[in-house]
Amino acid sequence: MTTAVHTPEAIRPTTDPMRRTSLAAGILYLLTFVSIPTLALFQPVRERADFVLGGGSDTGVLWGAFSEVVVALAGIGTAVVLYPVAKRVSETAAIGFVTTRVLEGALIIVGVVSVLSVLTLRHDVAGTPGADEASLLTTGHALAATYDGAFLLSQSLMPAFNALCLGFVMYRSGLVPRILPLMGLIGAPLLLAADIAIFFGLFDRAAPVAVLTALPVAAWEFSLGVYLTVKGFRPAAVAALTSARTTEQQR
Repeated sequence: MTTAVHTPEAIRPTTDPMRRTSLAAGILYLLTFVSIPTLALFQPVRERADFVLGGGSDTGVLWGAFSEVVVALAGIGTAVVLYPVAKRVSETAAIGFVTTRVLEGALIIVGVVSVLSVLTLRHDVAGTPGADEASLLTTGHALAATYDGAFLLSQSLMPAFNALCLGFVMYRSGLVPRILPLMGLIGAPLLLAADIAIFFGLFDRAAPVAVLTALPVAAWEFSLGVYLTVKGFRPAAVAALTSARTTEQQR
């Protein structure tokens, strides 16, 4: 009589949910940097008075608009992905992070709409019989100004509040090395002060001082994206959060 030998099936290793979360958040954070060339791509809209009248190519502007949409969605995605983790540390900060990210994304889309409106005028109005070039130039300048205002409120002001909310969570929890959120917590007031100065016309957003004040928050976001993608959350901090959550559930 033969005896069938049943061997246990190979157990597939499961991926740690927190590692999936950190990886997704890291990749999304890195995706938000695809808009770096946008300012150069949007130069025709912002600097060339005759662009709305049909001069030059709009290919670069279209790519810039597309990258801005990617940034808006990726930014909101970082908040959605990190919310379940952040709320274990501070529900207030977690909600604040989601809110500022959604506002940032919405304002980015407003800027994109203004740029696409310039392209619509170029193709559908400029060059047609009876088109008023003076009115087109005025409208083009107004739409460019709308983009500049939306950029100031979205990709300059909102990141300061993002850094305060998420920086507090990451610093308090120790999920990443504390030097990373410290950059954001220090850089946020500097960026906020520069944005207020730009808002009141003390200097332009392209001024060297404006660029310098934006660097700490940019470094915080980029380093966070790299760290979460490559390393993930620190195991000891994850264990502490899990233990605290278990304790709360048992009460």
